[in-house]
Amino acid sequence: MVRRVAVVGAGSSGLACVKVCLEEGLDPVCFESSDDIGGLWKFKESPEPDRSSIYRSLVVNTSKEMMCFSDFPMPDDYPNYMHNSLLLQYFRLYAEHFHLLQHIRLQTTVRSVTQRLDFSVSGQWDVVTTNKNNEEERHIFDAVLVCSGHYTRPVLPLSDFQGHETFLGRLLHSSEYKDADSFRGKRVVVVGFGNSGGDIAVEISRSAEKTFLSVRDGFWVISRMARGGLPVDMALISRFNILLLQLLPKTLINWAGERALNQNYDHELYGLKPRHRLLDKRPLVNDDLPGRILQGTLVMKPNIRAFKDSGVTFEDGTVEDNIDAVVFCTGYKGIFPFLPSALSEGPHRELTLYKRVFPPSLQQPTLAIMGLFQVKGPIMPIVEMQVRWAVKVFSGLTRLPSTQKMLEVLEADRRLNMHSFPNPQQAVLQVDFIHYLDFMAEEIGVKPHLWRLLLTDPVLWAKIFFGPCTPYQYRLTGPGQWAGARRAVLTQWERVAEPFRSRAAPEPEVRRSFLCSPWLTACAGTMVVALLLSHKIVPLVQRATQTLSRSKSFLCDLWFPD
Repeated sequence: MVRRVAVVGAGSSGLACVKVCLEEGLDPVCFESSDDIGGLWKFKESPEPDRSSIYRSLVVNTSKEMMCFSDFPMPDDYPNYMHNSLLLQYFRLYAEHFHLLQHIRLQTTVRSVTQRLDFSVSGQWDVVTTNKNNEEERHIFDAVLVCSGHYTRPVLPLSDFQGHETFLGRLLHSSEYKDADSFRGKRVVVVGFGNSGGDIAVEISRSAEKTFLSVRDGFWVISRMARGGLPVDMALISRFNILLLQLLPKTLINWAGERALNQNYDHELYGLKPRHRLLDKRPLVNDDLPGRILQGTLVMKPNIRAFKDSGVTFEDGTVEDNIDAVVFCTGYKGIFPFLPSALSEGPHRELTLYKRVFPPSLQQPTLAIMGLFQVKGPIMPIVEMQVRWAVKVFSGLTRLPSTQKMLEVLEADRRLNMHSFPNPQQAVLQVDFIHYLDFMAEEIGVKPHLWRLLLTDPVLWAKIFFGPCTPYQYRLTGPGQWAGARRAVLTQWERVAEPFRSRAAPEPEVRRSFLCSPWLTACAGTMVVALLLSHKIVPLVQRATQTLSRSKSFLCDLWFPD
């Protein structure tokens, strides 16, 4: 029976793992190699080897109501899109509220996780750790939750570009970028067009003499704000919208969405238009990029072909000289050096995972990988649901399909995504936010019962079906039910509005509308009387009066005979 669980990493995923394990009566021990919780969201001035790193100004691109833990809403006064320091503060509040810190061992690095000799029967793992003094310790655990993330090893593809060895400027990965101070007054090229690439290019363009954003393909760019200035993810990610996507032709939705985005700014004119359609890939979330292009401080360029001594040649043949620095926003490679190599069964030695959680090859399903996926939406609610599912599997309350069935599902998921992501390594990482959450929720019995809610609680049903798919929905019923879930759903828009209430807006002066003017009423009445008295209307009225009189006489004779 599973009792003791090892959790690798104390970032957002690790904290959720510890909390869910405690909720299920298990004994978690969390190992964190750094000196604090927070993982990716703990800003550090200098990057550390094999650890993710963020820049000083980073602001989240998913809103607080969509990304919070399902039974712990963010404080009302938090901005809807917060700075990274506030998110770290939220993690501290979460850890303190659920008493998680006592289960976390800081400055302790996991060196290896291996199956015990009797693994086929016990499902247990040998875990070797070292502390800050490099002292080794051995442990035995019934199960393991891996939460070390896949933003660990920076990918710096210098070998793809001829002449980089003789380039006189600075070449760096975005993991080394902290702020734009060192680029003031310089000419900079940013390579890569993910969310980080867009953010960093915009920030550098405010300080540099000139900034160039070099991309292989464009992106559909959306703002954090939807109509009315509300969070865009709350407007888009709903069950009702998913239904529309299933009922309406995809071509029509792409056309309408792209047309709406191009009404804000023409993506082709701005050099942003991609080859793919809007729904095929995740859009780029950036509020300021088009404005920087409009002002000329940021210039869109194609992919780099080669480096010169002090310049860069692009694939369209254009050359930019006197380049001082090139920042590569080219992503990361997830590595898990402490795991058995047998688990990396993919063609490129990547982890093979059923539903992005469980290695199918294990004889006993007592190891799960958290957060190794990509999604159009917030990550934290999905990881929390992954943990809730994994712990139920560990405890034997939920069972996985056969190994063969899991491999078939994995391959089917990969083929489904190949149209939008021709790279198989990318294709297998993609999940759909609501469908994926609902699948795991159904596995453990916490999926909202929409038909039942429609009959018993139509107000809540309307909020869940037509409103944003916030994480609280998955605490309404079943294991882990939270008494505050219903209220959290009903009051979610109040928490959205709260940070805006920093100034009382003056009430507009009430003035009598011209349409309600007594003079206008008198004029209208006069016109009606004039029409009635005209020679065209009066005969008609007279005939109608005669008809009514005859009808009255007929009824009187019928009901009241002499």
